[in-house]
Amino acid sequence: MKKLPLPQELKRGAVLLVDKPYTWTSFDAIHKLKISMRAKIGHAGTLDPMATGLLICCTGEMTKQISGYQQLPKEYTGIIHLGAVTPTFDLESTPEQEKPVDHITPEQIYAATAQFTGDILQMPPIHSAIKKDGKRAYDLARAGKEVVLDARAITIAEFEITAIQMPEVHFRVLCSTGTYIRSLANDFGAALGCGGYLQALRRTKIGNFSVDDALTPEQWITYWKEAKAAAMQAKEEDSTLKEE
Repeated sequence: MKKLPLPQELKRGAVLLVDKPYTWTSFDAIHKLKISMRAKIGHAGTLDPMATGLLICCTGEMTKQISGYQQLPKEYTGIIHLGAVTPTFDLESTPEQEKPVDHITPEQIYAATAQFTGDILQMPPIHSAIKKDGKRAYDLARAGKEVVLDARAITIAEFEITAIQMPEVHFRVLCSTGTYIRSLANDFGAALGCGGYLQALRRTKIGNFSVDDALTPEQWITYWKEAKAAAMQAKEEDSTLKEE
């Protein structure tokens, strides 16, 4: 665990590594910290509610650096569930179109990663925050309107299968900013002819920043309160010594 910023550093400008909890939105996490710390704060890239893991948050003057952090490559681990699809490409919607997966071999699964490695074009999910004609794609999709998004150029530097426990395929991905792991899960299932959706996702790294050095929002708030109280106590003790 890296050294945590002191209260005065948090106010002035610091980088906070936050481990976003499951079902929380990125806004939930940032809002909770902002209320507790009463500091200017922003984040360098959101995570879907069903995902957990690393958010880079900046306070004070460091918010000017957010755009730089947003461009860093990202690492994820997760699970692709084969044999069904969902409208959102993850478990925010109900699995449908179930198909058998008994015939799919580990060799086929390992081989399928090749077509999703390197510089590729990816179709973003229509249930995403991308704007289409000035409106969020997910708002249009929820309203039942047809949404057609353009494919985006992305880079997947590494796509590793770490375990196969059918119908679950565990993976690790190192990719460029702008990559939708939900789309990767959907496309991977399509390539195998059985469908697939993202069952679980955790962001483990952003550039050289690791989730191992992150605190949950609640842990950050506890640290903030304790560090603030310790700083006030030290100030009072220093004032007493000067009076003596």
